[in-house]
Amino acid sequence: MIHPTRTNLLLLKDKAHSVANGIAILKARRQALIREFLNTTKPFLRSRENIQANYGRAISELTISREREGREGIESIALVTQRDMGMEIIKRSIWGLKYRDVLTHESPLRSPAERGYDYTSTTPHLEECISGFEKILDAMLELASFESKLKRLGAEILLMTRKIRVLEERVFPDLKVKIRAIAQYIGEREREGHYRLKKFKEL
Repeated sequence: MIHPTRTNLLLLKDKAHSVANGIAILKARRQALIREFLNTTKPFLRSRENIQANYGRAISELTISREREGREGIESIALVTQRDMGMEIIKRSIWGLKYRDVLTHESPLRSPAERGYDYTSTTPHLEECISGFEKILDAMLELASFESKLKRLGAEILLMTRKIRVLEERVFPDLKVKIRAIAQYIGEREREGHYRLKKFKEL
């Protein structure tokens, strides 16, 4: 039990004021993170939809190309078109929240002339197949970046919500109860002192 003095009452009031300000700051930060989470969700879902849409077409074109070009022909083209895209994982920060991002030094998307083989000798099905898988790779890299960011944002929003709940439902009400109890005790003590002083004057 805190000793019911005016000093302790002022200290508790200052602490309650700080807690109230802390709750307001946490709520503002949480609101900003929620806004960022929602803004990131849209391109994340769009990337997933692009992967699903391109995957079916690419597999279908690959099946047709395998029948026309032959397995060996497709494998030789795959060897020729191999490349190192120079990907790296970098650290980013938003509202003080750190997360990992995928950075590519060149786009997976290429024109037929940039792939390193004679595209005039292949079928349109194979070109559509290669283009489809390049689009899938591009969307997957974008998805990986968004997924890391969304996980960190989601975890931080949950953590902040718990902190706000503890402050609002436990810490702040407890401080108000203590402030009220000390203020009431000091008030009663002052009334008693005033009453005794009045009696003393009457005597």
